[in-house]
Amino acid sequence: MASGSVADQEGQVMLLGFWFSPFVKRVEWALKFKGIEYDYVEEDLTNKSTLLLTSNPIHKKVPVLIHNGNPIAESLVIIEYIDETWQQNPILPQDPYERAMARFWANFIEQKVREPAREALFSKGEQQEKKVKELKEGMEVVEGEAKAKLNDKTLFFGGGNGVGYVDIVLGWTCNWMETIEEVGGFKVLDPESQPQFHKWMANFREVPFIKPTLEPKEKLVEFFRMVRQDRLGLVANK
Repeated sequence: MASGSVADQEGQVMLLGFWFSPFVKRVEWALKFKGIEYDYVEEDLTNKSTLLLTSNPIHKKVPVLIHNGNPIAESLVIIEYIDETWQQNPILPQDPYERAMARFWANFIEQKVREPAREALFSKGEQQEKKVKELKEGMEVVEGEAKAKLNDKTLFFGGGNGVGYVDIVLGWTCNWMETIEEVGGFKVLDPESQPQFHKWMANFREVPFIKPTLEPKEKLVEFFRMVRQDRLGLVANK
């Protein structure tokens, strides 16, 4: 059972995941932030378990959270479920407007940062250049929001509560972005043009419940190289 300081008062909690998935990490971070005890089940995505296929029959992907026998899929949906089910250590802001803004930025990160990063990794030539440009533009907006929200006293987008929803959604950049850059052969992260974002990354990496969960870069690079080669090979053979 994964560590958690708060005993689960509402039944068994199980997380189906895969070690390299940033979506799974988001859910892990939310559970750890809440102090919820849970069982973690590592999936073999080349031979998906019956439990995964029956728990997420639509997408057949991780993460899946199973609580009291009820499966919930999609990382952002799961995080909100966790926040609504366990009241301690709120992840989303309590104020309706601030909560809406957190969801807005989470959506922006998904559409304008994570998605172009993924597409840049699995493309080359002009298509990759286009996606890298989109990614840089997205990161420029994130840097602007970091400048507006963060300072020496406010280290995280969660504000006074510390780590929050936007931090958890953006957290994959702390480990996976550098890996994607190296494997994809492009550069987006720049401390000079993104000083506030880099300060945020450094602080996020040191959060006690985050730091132990970050995978070694070398391990991620090896895995992403294999996946990129496979994806590009499939495109070439079409």
